[in-house]
Amino acid sequence: MTVLRDADLAAAFDHAAHSYDTLVAANPGYHAHLRRSARRLGLPHPGTGLPHPGTGLRVLDLGCGTGASTAALARVLPDADITAVDASAGMLDRARAKPWHGRVRFVCAPAEALAEAGVQGPFDAVFAAYLFRNVADPDAVLDAVHDLLAPHGRLAVHEYTLSGRPLDRAVWTAVCRGLVLPVASALGDGELYRHLWRSVVEFDTVDRFTDRVRARGFDTVRALPLPGWQTGITHTVVARRADPAARSGQ
Repeated sequence: MTVLRDADLAAAFDHAAHSYDTLVAANPGYHAHLRRSARRLGLPHPGTGLPHPGTGLRVLDLGCGTGASTAALARVLPDADITAVDASAGMLDRARAKPWHGRVRFVCAPAEALAEAGVQGPFDAVFAAYLFRNVADPDAVLDAVHDLLAPHGRLAVHEYTLSGRPLDRAVWTAVCRGLVLPVASALGDGELYRHLWRSVVEFDTVDRFTDRVRARGFDTVRALPLPGWQTGITHTVVARRADPAARSGQ
């Protein structure tokens, strides 16, 4: 099986939308990890003691799915304006049905066609959870994200990016084959979760991905691990849009 792309991937997510939240809820720490990655954006949040965390900030949630990443951002930055985007109409239907405050809006669009969908910057931050291994051209999406960010805007990528150690790949494969795939197949969504396994093992290692981000005009790029069984498997890669003057050598 090859990885799914574009319309085929969106259709697989549409089909799986009804059971997606149930499956991810069985992943220990799933929602807490998303909140941790949202905090790693380094934007003002409730822990800073400021009275209105996120006020005046525009945040793009790219690849929001059923809204788990959106909920993490809304928890960390309750007063930010959040634009949540996903290519799967079925996943977005699930997201929209949840209770949200008035500062969240949802847009159905692939990450490669944000401008055509009316998604315009500048954004103070972009959050992308479980997105980049699913796009055909990660560099093009990083370029689009860079252009949407305000000067010194922040990027946080929460992604399955293996460390490169054989043990971490083995753990990922064991979890997928022993738990995720049997349950997903019983629910009729085996194709999507076979893609999940393969898309991770074929994607960049975390070091390769940080190099990719740095090469697309970002600085202060760091890869931060997540705790629990996903250590060495899932990372938050944080970065900042580089100063244009610094990039040009001025």
